[in-house]
Amino acid sequence: MKARLIDDTEIRIRGIETLNKVLGPTAALRFLTLLHREATDYVEVSKRLYKRQTIDEIFKRAKRYRGKK
Repeated sequence: MKARLIDDTEIRIRGIETLNKVLGPTAALRFLTLLHREATDYVEVSKRLYKRQTIDEIFKRAKRYRGKK
C-alpha cells in the first residue's frame, strides 16, 4: 500500500482525533497544553521514537519519504 502525502491541516486534525480517541478529550487537551507549557527534550523523544531501529532503517525510510515529495 502506497502512503499518500497529507498536508499540515489534515495531520493536525488526525492527530487531535487520535488523541481524543486514545486518551479521551480531557487527557488529550492536557497533553496538548503540556506541549506548549513545558520545554521538550527532543533528544529523549528521538531516542524513544527510534528505539530498536538501526541507522540504516531510519535512513532508508527517510530516503523513501524524501522521494515522495
